[in-house]
Amino acid sequence: MSRLAPLFVAVSLAGLSAACAPVIGSNGFQAIDAKPQDIVAGTDTKETILARLGSPSTTSTFEPDQVWYYISQTTEKYTYNRPVISNRTVTEVTFEKGTDKVAAVRTLGLNDGEQIAMNRNETPTRGRALTVLEQLLGNVGRGQLPRTEDNTPGQRRPD
Repeated sequence: MSRLAPLFVAVSLAGLSAACAPVIGSNGFQAIDAKPQDIVAGTDTKETILARLGSPSTTSTFEPDQVWYYISQTTEKYTYNRPVISNRTVTEVTFEKGTDKVAAVRTLGLNDGEQIAMNRNETPTRGRALTVLEQLLGNVGRGQLPRTEDNTPGQRRPD
C-alpha cells in the first residue's frame, strides 16, 4: 500500500495540472509557408500574393479591388469561462489604383483595436402596438382602425 501512494499522488497532480491548462483555439487565416507580413510593397502583385497566401480573409467594403485583409486570432478558454482573445493579427494589403502592385502593407495587433460600447436604445417604429392576442388572431374579427383627428402614429388619418 505504501508503494502505491506516490504513484497515486503523481497521477492526481498530473490530472489537476491538465485541468488548469487552457483550450487553445486558432481562428481565421493560418499561415503555412509564407506570412502576410512578408509581403513587399512595390514588388509583390495580386497574383504573387494569391499564389503564396491564397485568397484574403475579407476585402474592403468600399474598395474591394484595392484593399485586402488577412485576419487571424488565437483564443484561450479555461474550464467553463468565456474564451479570451490572446492574440490577433490583421494584415492590410493596399494595391495601387490601375495596377495590381502592392502600395502598402500594414499589420495591426490586438492593442490596435478599440472597444466599442453597443447602444442598447431602440428606435421606436411608427405604427400601432399589437397585443399578443391581436398578433395571434391577425385580421380575424378586426375591422378598420378607428378614425381620429389626432395625428398620432398608428392611427388612421382623415381622408
